[in-house]
Amino acid sequence: MKFLIAILGLLVVFALSYVASNNKRGIRYRPIIIMIALQVVLAYFLLNTVFGTVLIRGFSDVFTNLLNYASEGINFVFGGIANEGQAPFFLGVLLPIIFISALIGILQYIKVLPIIIRYTGIVLSKINGMGKLESYNAVASAILGQSEVFISVKKQIGLLPKHRLYTLCASAMSTVSMSIVGAYMTMIDPKYVVTALVLNLFGGFIITSILNPYEVTAEEDKLEVQEEHEKQSFFEMLGEYIMDGFKVAITVAAMLIGFVALIAMINGIFSGVFGISFQELLGYVFAPFAFIMGVPWKEAVEAGSIMATKMVSNEFVAMLDLGKHAMSARATGIVSIFLVSFANFSSIGIIAGAVKGLHEKQGNVVARFGLKLLYGATLVSVLSATIAGIFL
Repeated sequence: MKFLIAILGLLVVFALSYVASNNKRGIRYRPIIIMIALQVVLAYFLLNTVFGTVLIRGFSDVFTNLLNYASEGINFVFGGIANEGQAPFFLGVLLPIIFISALIGILQYIKVLPIIIRYTGIVLSKINGMGKLESYNAVASAILGQSEVFISVKKQIGLLPKHRLYTLCASAMSTVSMSIVGAYMTMIDPKYVVTALVLNLFGGFIITSILNPYEVTAEEDKLEVQEEHEKQSFFEMLGEYIMDGFKVAITVAAMLIGFVALIAMINGIFSGVFGISFQELLGYVFAPFAFIMGVPWKEAVEAGSIMATKMVSNEFVAMLDLGKHAMSARATGIVSIFLVSFANFSSIGIIAGAVKGLHEKQGNVVARFGLKLLYGATLVSVLSATIAGIFL
């Protein structure tokens, strides 16, 4: 039964992508089929094999150790604020972002990450049939984050046509920053985080290949990466990345305070007026999508409510909400994978602002296709969750 539902889910995702496509005749189906097959193989490998389990455990252990190291610095500054054996969300989940951001900066500075990103992108470009810039950007987004990635390709931002700029922005919204992966792993099972990271990478190419198909000529297929720290000393760079990590942690904390409070107020208003909370109402709207992803129908409304929370607020709020629900392991796994991306309304502003900071005209272009950007990135999450649902 779940295979039939998965096929239905895939058909719905592709139909929704095709209907919104800006160039139906330009769609190239061969790389799309290859990438779907890769998603299926990778989902099976990560979720249903011993080696995949070992790989995920190793990845998880690395981040667990990093979080433990981060706690040394946090305890030095904030020790005594929390009760023994307990850690407030801000201290235990958000502040470790600072330490992981510093590590990313070091790996950037010693040229390890740029080499990995560049050559992984070249390999991906052979598979997805897109340009080197698009492939580089997708890998870089999954490591650097949805706003920072544009700095590394700022030499080309002003020269890009609208369709290529859309692909870059869709990739940024469909992935997550490596600096906050550790935070996710404290809220949902690490195997779902790793699986989503891998599937979303290919899912972004699949959806944009249908929504926004085009060909990159040999003359256009260039990649010029900005050396961000060419004039900085090591400690200048380190201080900058530490402060960037702190800004991310504070920003997420502020967003959580605001969104959680607003959702609680709106739920109260809806419950008082209509007898049903706002999240429950959205749950009914998103229930069909939860069902085609593989969530059992009896849990579809509950799952749909969490999915909607992610879209209207952010993934942190939704992950916290997921922890309050006692759903089946299958439903929890599918919803968890759906949540691991930046596909929400606030990301439209973040990405448009990041691009506008580098090139004002292109930032305005991004703002104009913002809703289509969210539409595509959400379909990527639905696609990843549907593929994973086959093996859960």
